[in-house]
Amino acid sequence: MTPEPGAGVARIVLIDGTPLHVRSEGRGPACVLSGGLGCSWFDWDAVVALLAPHRTVVRFDRPGYGLSAPARLVPTAAREAERIRRVLDSLGLTGRCTVAGHSLAGFHAEAFARLHPERTAALVLLDGSVEPEARPRPVPGLRDLTARTLAASATALAVPYLFGPAGRRLVARASTVRREDPVPVELVRRCYRPGRALRAALRENSSYRDVAAQLAELRRAAPLPQVPVTVLAADDGRDSRRTRRWLEAQRGLAELLGAEYRTVAPAGHLLMFDRPDAVAEAILGAAG
Repeated sequence: MTPEPGAGVARIVLIDGTPLHVRSEGRGPACVLSGGLGCSWFDWDAVVALLAPHRTVVRFDRPGYGLSAPARLVPTAAREAERIRRVLDSLGLTGRCTVAGHSLAGFHAEAFARLHPERTAALVLLDGSVEPEARPRPVPGLRDLTARTLAASATALAVPYLFGPAGRRLVARASTVRREDPVPVELVRRCYRPGRALRAALRENSSYRDVAAQLAELRRAAPLPQVPVTVLAADDGRDSRRTRRWLEAQRGLAELLGAEYRTVAPAGHLLMFDRPDAVAEAILGAAG
């Protein structure tokens, strides 16, 4: 374990043969934070600062992101739920935990709650992905091979090194109402210049509908535990057709799960940047 100023305790944990970067800080009941496609541990900094006085906060980089090594296996709903469980186990946190998933990781958090109800204190979905008619796509192995090959070719041409940090900045700014990325430049360069982040994003995107379909199966086979569930939706305040459709989808997700539905405005998809206070409040309030 390596303490870092302002960052709690950082460690590398071996899960499924992949070294994962895991951080824990604070004290009190446990909560785990998992970011969306392309997110790294530091995207939660502002939220963690508000949670740590009241919770033991766990965050980790999925394979390829942040400081974690690339994955050996294809992402699946069950595999991602198991990854969360093993991250918590590695820290000795074997009791109930509030699990919060942002965007794509909402699938993972919900899968965890369904597959590990005895470990779940509350579920919080932060602008979570919604795929009500999800069906698995054909030839998953070939699609994953294609994603890995594209990433390897781009890395050989130094595309991530040259354009990865700038691409990260553009996406982050487009996903906030503030149009800014608060993460220090040196961290962005450290994590988005290597090709592993591009590879991870391409692989997760390739398997996205498969994971959504797997979660749909879980919804039929494994009920949610009787715990508080919250859906927190980002409203950018534009009252555009796109915004209205997104909020309707989030409301539908809340109804499907029997969850409390809240909106936070103004906020973009990276609502942990725009409104860390609202995100922290939803997590702190979920389990009382």
